[in-house]
Amino acid sequence: MYRFFVEPRQVGEKEIRIQGSDVNHIKNVLRMKPGDEIFISSGENTEYTCYIEYMQEEEILAHIMYAQEAGYELSSKLYLFQGLPKSDKMEFIIQKAVELGVCEVIPVASRRAVVKLDKKKEEKKIARWQAISESAAKQSKRMYVPRISEVKTFPEAVEYAKKLDVVLLPYELAKGMARTKEIVENIQRGQSVGIFIGPEGGFEEAEVELAVREAKASAITLGKRILRTETAGLAVLSVLMFALEE
Repeated sequence: MYRFFVEPRQVGEKEIRIQGSDVNHIKNVLRMKPGDEIFISSGENTEYTCYIEYMQEEEILAHIMYAQEAGYELSSKLYLFQGLPKSDKMEFIIQKAVELGVCEVIPVASRRAVVKLDKKKEEKKIARWQAISESAAKQSKRMYVPRISEVKTFPEAVEYAKKLDVVLLPYELAKGMARTKEIVENIQRGQSVGIFIGPEGGFEEAEVELAVREAKASAITLGKRILRTETAGLAVLSVLMFALEE
């Protein structure tokens, strides 16, 4: 069945009101009819199984058949601080990161990032990236749509990461796979985890030092092979998903 997302205010005792772009998608793209069943999530851990009761021009009313605790989400919140990559790599990264359980993607304009976005381009990009996040969340049975934040400078990203319990920074000059494994194994379910990934040119040493000093980041190694920016974050998220899955 298809999955849709609504705000908590749209959920009533026995019905859910679907509004916005999903109305057109349900009526004119999917060509669904009254009586068709759908899944709806309001951003919490409750999944509603509904059937379409009636359709209006700007709203669809879905009747709640039953609700259940879905348990699809990790107990830990994973934050991906992704250095701005070239081309359309960010779209691929966001899609796969959402599938792997990330709760927020923070684009980072680090010093070696080739891509530079002015405010107008940034707004368009973020709108596009947020739409990709929503599509991936629907496909992968997420209970909410992970947020794509505004682009941050590296110092701003470090400041944002201070609130997290654990911060990981894969770095090509880091050594000691045993230490990396120990750090990952000691992450507890329920802890918030940030992952800093550099752009194609990697991080400058001063950036790594800032993250370690201010956000208590752990510089880790991902092995002897050099991973592309679009691979490194997904590799870490895959490991964390496996380790933290209930």
